[in-house]
Amino acid sequence: MTKRIVLIKDAPTPVGPYSQGVIMDGWVWTSGQVGLNPATGSLVGPDAVTQANQALHNIEAILRAAGSSLNQVVRVTVFLTDMDDFSAVNAVYANYFATDFPARSCVEVSRLPLGALVEIDAMAKVNRLASR
Repeated sequence: MTKRIVLIKDAPTPVGPYSQGVIMDGWVWTSGQVGLNPATGSLVGPDAVTQANQALHNIEAILRAAGSSLNQVVRVTVFLTDMDDFSAVNAVYANYFATDFPARSCVEVSRLPLGALVEIDAMAKVNRLASR
């Protein structure tokens, strides 16, 4: 299978030399998403809860464009600039992944792009071939 790039308007434009997502061999990998509003390119709020919600919304849009969904996610990585936000981000995360949880790692990092407090990426099975 050929590598296909996901680039949509419903997720933030990449701020560097990377793709929103990559589809290959029946899988899609999203690049890390921070809480950027796709329409404005700005962070949505000053707190981890608001940013995590937007990051997961962005991931959901990328997965949908790739022919997948949150139900098909098998692996997630969450990066936090403050592990004290772990419980609050978990509560947001549970709104997107209510059952059959994907495998996940969560790590604290010293900084994230654009001053974000949260960054999340995902890997999911593709249900159907996405249209371009």
